[in-house]
Amino acid sequence: MNYLKFGNGAKTLVLIPGLSVQSVLLMGDAVARDYKFFTDDYTVYLIDRREDVPPVYPVADMARDTAEKMKELGLNDVCLFGASQGGMISMLIAAWYPELVHKLVLASSAARISELGNSVIRGWISLAEKKDGPALYLDFLKKVYPSYMFDTYKDAFIAAGNSVTSEELERFIIIAKGAENFDARSELSKIKCPVLVTGSEDDAVLGPEPSREIARLLDCQIHMYKDYGHDCYDTAPDYKEIIFKFFND
Repeated sequence: MNYLKFGNGAKTLVLIPGLSVQSVLLMGDAVARDYKFFTDDYTVYLIDRREDVPPVYPVADMARDTAEKMKELGLNDVCLFGASQGGMISMLIAAWYPELVHKLVLASSAARISELGNSVIRGWISLAEKKDGPALYLDFLKKVYPSYMFDTYKDAFIAAGNSVTSEELERFIIIAKGAENFDARSELSKIKCPVLVTGSEDDAVLGPEPSREIARLLDCQIHMYKDYGHDCYDTAPDYKEIIFKFFND
């Protein structure tokens, strides 16, 4: 499992990203810029999914592998941030390995995949199986980001789609299938650390209700956005400040 490390702070922040067509580490410089706000107080780790994914790789196994990587890196009592599928991984880590997690932020995630979520994921899998990288990237752009961003980033996403290899598409299919029919509601009662849930009313990937369901089940803080899409954790201008305050309170 590859990872990126940046920052020099005494505290530790671990980022578990959402589902992506290509490795999130290809955008490592952008992630480091986005989280520059944290680097005086935190040493930050961005942990990718494993490279050699098995033929069947459910979210539960992703959580176990990520926890083992955290142990291998000597990390414990961390501030853990999980976005979308990364949030599914993170909630299981917090439930099963409580010694690893001090505080938890779940961004645009779900304790169970809704009908909408399953439909979106299956659509992405279908495009990947057809090896249509540009169409897959454009559908990501339409569903993950706010609608006003489409015209601005359309050409860049088409170019990224044309760069995708068959091996990357095959890996994506396995990881995407790992989230189908995910349901961790029975595990949430094991989470004892403080949790902040964030989501968006206009989430076109999972819908807004899964975020509210997590907050109800955990009886925890929730912050809902509007007009920032599923990827509100990148698009909302105050997002990093909100989670920084939660982690430091």
